[in-house]
Amino acid sequence: MLTDTYIPRRLDDTWKLGFWDIDVAAPVVFAVFVGYVSSSRWSFALCTVAGLLVSRWVARIKVDKHPAFAMHWLYWHLPSSPLTAMQATPPSHIRRMVG
Repeated sequence: MLTDTYIPRRLDDTWKLGFWDIDVAAPVVFAVFVGYVSSSRWSFALCTVAGLLVSRWVARIKVDKHPAFAMHWLYWHLPSSPLTAMQATPPSHIRRMVG
């Protein structure tokens, strides 16, 4: 028992894209893609600014909340489909739990 045991502290961290969490970076990446596809400099700049503003808004909403807040919000507010439905949890339209 004299060996020093390493205990990992960052096993369940959220995914990162650079310094941003993936749920904060996704609006910027999507907006840059849409701006690039539009093939106009003005629309690219406008989409990039809009993506940065949405990303900033998401980051402010996430402050002092659970790290998986975005996943929880998406689960409760998006419609259930065979691709997004979870098997261990009830459908999102059932709000009242008994038990």
